[in-house]
Amino acid sequence: MRPLLGCLALVTLLSPSLACPRPCSCSTKKNGRLLAECAYRELRDVPRGLSPNVTILTLSANRLGHLSRASLAEVPELQSLWLGYNHIAAVEPGTFSALLQLKNLDLSHNRLAEFPWQDLRNLSALQILKLSNNRLAGLPRGALAGLRELRSLWLNDNELTTLAQGTFEALPALAQLQLFHNPFNCSCKLFWLKEWADSTSVVISRAGSTLCAAPARLRGRAVTDIPGQLCVAPSAQLTYLSSLANAAPRDGLTLTLHCSVAGSPPPEIHWQIRTSGRRVDIHGPTVARDGSAKPGRERFLAFKNGTMAIPNFGKEDEGTYTCLAVNDVGVRDVSVNVALAGSGNPAEELPRDDPHAGHPGGHSCAKGDELDPSGMGEKLVIVYHVPREARSGAGAAEPRIHAGILLALGLLLCW
Repeated sequence: MRPLLGCLALVTLLSPSLACPRPCSCSTKKNGRLLAECAYRELRDVPRGLSPNVTILTLSANRLGHLSRASLAEVPELQSLWLGYNHIAAVEPGTFSALLQLKNLDLSHNRLAEFPWQDLRNLSALQILKLSNNRLAGLPRGALAGLRELRSLWLNDNELTTLAQGTFEALPALAQLQLFHNPFNCSCKLFWLKEWADSTSVVISRAGSTLCAAPARLRGRAVTDIPGQLCVAPSAQLTYLSSLANAAPRDGLTLTLHCSVAGSPPPEIHWQIRTSGRRVDIHGPTVARDGSAKPGRERFLAFKNGTMAIPNFGKEDEGTYTCLAVNDVGVRDVSVNVALAGSGNPAEELPRDDPHAGHPGGHSCAKGDELDPSGMGEKLVIVYHVPREARSGAGAAEPRIHAGILLALGLLLCW
């Protein structure tokens, strides 16, 4: 009987559930979780030989400087991992990605300037994430996406200067957020944070200590108190300008659109042009101060004042012309669909973004009238009427277009 009991005792001692590295002490909690206590041991590496069913691992207040992918490979069932108050300056991507049951991760009071944000995609059970008192200068856009159980996020005492819009909107369970003691640049790129803070139920701990470090006029002011008048979302308005009234009989049509924008800070003007044969994206002027077009941009002339000109506008240029007003607060776009009459129904060949496009209706606008769908979001279809004699005249190199004759298809808004 005694040999049998001795064997049972030996098996129990060698059981993986009780395996424990020498520097640590291990115990089973009342809830059945296995705790490996390895804090305050002057450790420079994660100890080897941990039981695979350890659920709580405490490594706080050691001398760890680096975590590799293999560091935590022995403990895939971890639910809580405490790594605060170490010297960790680097974490290899993939270190945490296999810890699918992890609920609590503490890396506070380390030296992290970079973090493997991609590892968080697998940590859907994570509830507490502490990255405070590190050297993080930013979070990639979407870094926290997928953490639907996250309740508490600590990012205070880092080197954050800004945050991408919507950083916290993908966290439905978030209840507590710490951002204080970061050198935030309170440009209008961060204005979304003020608006979010005003509308959220999340408790922003020590919001009064979440201060602007720049610009100078806002230094020392709470991020949640950025004056609204400094940051105004952009608006945009399109106007059709005709150059035909003074055109010589042999001149072709120059389509000219003018985009008027407003906002604070003053918006930049971008253009998107989509025809049946190409898509062109124009960021900024294509015409230099001396009036010369930049190489490769002679077809579409974008001026600094918001004017877009397309000389010798022809059938191949039919399509959607979109002006985008872009500033740090947001983006506003307004579009117009442009077609030449003269070959069947030109509207049928346009992109079908607007379900009303191609259906006769609306009313005409005189040249210089504003084409502003920004209020209701409609796309406009403008058809320039080509006189029959110009279309059928023998030997005509280019169609002549009567100035001031403008037909509209779809819903046309004029102010």
